[in-house]
Amino acid sequence: MSKVTIDIPADFILGAAASAWQTEGWHGKKAGQDSYLDAWYQHDRHVWHNGYGPAVATDFINRYREDVALMKACGLTHYRTSINWSRFLLDYETAEVDEEYARYYDNLLDEMEANGIEPMLCLEHYELPATLLEKYGGWGAKKVVDLFVRYAEKALARYAHRVKRWFVFNEPIVVQTRVYLDALRWPYQQCTATWMQWNHHKNLATARVVALFRAGGWPGSIGTILNPEVTWPRSGAPHDRYAAEMYDLFYNRVFLDPAIKGEYPPALLQLLAQHQVAWEYSDEDLALIAAHRVDEVGLNLYYPHRVKAPSRAWHTETPFHPTYYYEPFELPGRRMNPSRGWEIQPRIVADIACRMRDEYDNFPWFIAENGMGIENEARFRNAQGEIQDDYRIDFIAEHLYEALLARQAGINCRGYMLWAFTDNVSPMNAFKNRYGLIEIDLENQRQRRMKKSAHWFRQLRDSRQLTLTLDDQPR
Repeated sequence: MSKVTIDIPADFILGAAASAWQTEGWHGKKAGQDSYLDAWYQHDRHVWHNGYGPAVATDFINRYREDVALMKACGLTHYRTSINWSRFLLDYETAEVDEEYARYYDNLLDEMEANGIEPMLCLEHYELPATLLEKYGGWGAKKVVDLFVRYAEKALARYAHRVKRWFVFNEPIVVQTRVYLDALRWPYQQCTATWMQWNHHKNLATARVVALFRAGGWPGSIGTILNPEVTWPRSGAPHDRYAAEMYDLFYNRVFLDPAIKGEYPPALLQLLAQHQVAWEYSDEDLALIAAHRVDEVGLNLYYPHRVKAPSRAWHTETPFHPTYYYEPFELPGRRMNPSRGWEIQPRIVADIACRMRDEYDNFPWFIAENGMGIENEARFRNAQGEIQDDYRIDFIAEHLYEALLARQAGINCRGYMLWAFTDNVSPMNAFKNRYGLIEIDLENQRQRRMKKSAHWFRQLRDSRQLTLTLDDQPR
């Protein structure tokens, strides 16, 4: 074991992220302003751990001043959240703004500015208005792209003079993968064509908002936040390597390539046609995507995804699903977070860094989410009532170290953002696994308490140095 210290560049982000729906709660929400997540919770509350969901969340909408003070105490340089599309407007067709909700964001930005924390705003973090899902089929309809751009225009006009870093989506692949590819979430459907249509319309929406942003002449940048799963084959055998390439094609490159390169991978289009996955797109769509690429990407990185070549035959009557080309593989003896069921392997950061340099022309990026969710954290409380989350400190340090090594090597990595600033609600798991630097006490009026990691993060920001202990095994 050896102790190492590495400098943190002055312009390197040390922030944290959250979303509107996971923090704000429903206080002041008007009839007809449900998001997709709100509707799912109302239809299927029993699948959310202990019944907790977005109704109260962390009550950030009422406690943002207290929470911004805690952001400052934790040493955050940046904080990313979303504007809740479903609440920002009173009418999604005309884009009439809900002034009460919009003023809340005015006030939040005032508070962040007063405390020296730079805001980063995302326009959609699963907050598709429920009525647009019911009326048009959500992102399956090009009409929804038009309505989203209309909403984006109002949001940018309101805040772009104050917010310099914008992001169109957070994890745009997630909702349709859970709903329409794997049928794991309400409304529980399986249609690969619908999945791909949602993918395409979100790529198109990204390009159109990029075009809108640049036409507006606003200062700053416009990007998007993706969640590429660093994918490793079981072995070096050609069939396992091919399985990993296919997984990467369907789940990672389907958004990475349009955002950064301005095009879909030709192999993806060929396979979708080969398997008769019917989705609509036009030459005009592809031209828009080619002409309006993002300025930067945030990458959400949590764990590696391991796959192997499929060992079973595909039934001829089974509709196409990307698992036609792969099966999950679990490496025996891998290091695990037992609470979340995810492998811990900081090398994912080094791998994605090299990929951004080698395959994407050293495109600017940053870690937009990385964190460790632990169940029953109260068992780590000391006599003074503070949670001693050394496991989280170690997790952050190991992943941040890889990002800083990449930066030293000339890779265009611009920062690290933790998921999350406070404990917050997640889909289905609710508050089961805690991710925050700040504890949210659900039994005591959602009282906030700094964890050990919060003080450590502040010291990290103040010193601009990371010190950690590494084993001496080859990296």
